[in-house]
Amino acid sequence: MSGEKILKLGIPAGSLQEATGELFRRAGYKISFRSRSYVPSIDDPEIECLLIRAQEMARYVAAGVLDAGLTGHDWIKETGADVHEVSELVFSKVSRRPVRWVLCVPNDSSVQSVEDLSGARIATEAVGLTTRFLEQHGVKANVEFSWGATEVKPPKLADAIVEVTETGSSLRANNLRIIAEVLQSTPRFIANHDAYQESWKRTKIDDIALLLRGAMNAEDLVGLMLNVPRKNLGEVLLLLPALKKPTVSDLADTEWVSVVTIIEESIVREIIPRLSSVGAEGIVEYPLNKVID
Repeated sequence: MSGEKILKLGIPAGSLQEATGELFRRAGYKISFRSRSYVPSIDDPEIECLLIRAQEMARYVAAGVLDAGLTGHDWIKETGADVHEVSELVFSKVSRRPVRWVLCVPNDSSVQSVEDLSGARIATEAVGLTTRFLEQHGVKANVEFSWGATEVKPPKLADAIVEVTETGSSLRANNLRIIAEVLQSTPRFIANHDAYQESWKRTKIDDIALLLRGAMNAEDLVGLMLNVPRKNLGEVLLLLPALKKPTVSDLADTEWVSVVTIIEESIVREIIPRLSSVGAEGIVEYPLNKVID
């Protein structure tokens, strides 16, 4: 329909797809993926989603095919795409830590440093990142694009590899050791420069970013409500490692107060018995979807 407001949003296909979908759901968007479809459904009529490989996302956003999208800092650097970075979103398949692109060689290789790889054959999916990294170290090597299963290529098909890792377990399983870190990367919410200059699209993009950050902030946190004898309030407050200062409200019974706070879910099982032991009653734990800073 002519004149309708639509934001073209790229969702990363592959390893981050489900994690991204879950993040959007916690942010308040009902998003779902259909088998063999590259067009996820979303309950916001002003957003049109498209599944795109993270490796290609920045290029399509830079070209204006997409107004905004989620991809890794690594793929922005690899493609050299000129995009506006709206927000960093630290989430991944395994942990909240950044992923690392690392230069690896077989455990029994004589190579000990980057400089030892002059003239070597290096396999990687990130050819641009690797080439620039080697240039920074004054090393000329043969950098070859790897279509996958990069860890199994040394020593027969490559002298070294540059591969992404979160825990290093796959590298160790393939008898590889790290000799250098090429880049650390986290997911980014990016926008096309022209799209971000449009008032409506900028507001829409910023609103999405705010809600996504709020959903991420709420991860591993829960809310806690409890009633406390006023005379025991000091003891209770000492037990609560609050996100900020707890909210304390008067109750109809002037000898009691209500306390509301946010704590890490992992310590709830330790905190609740202690709270009960100092007289807290009516303790209610509840889940959080978003925490806006």
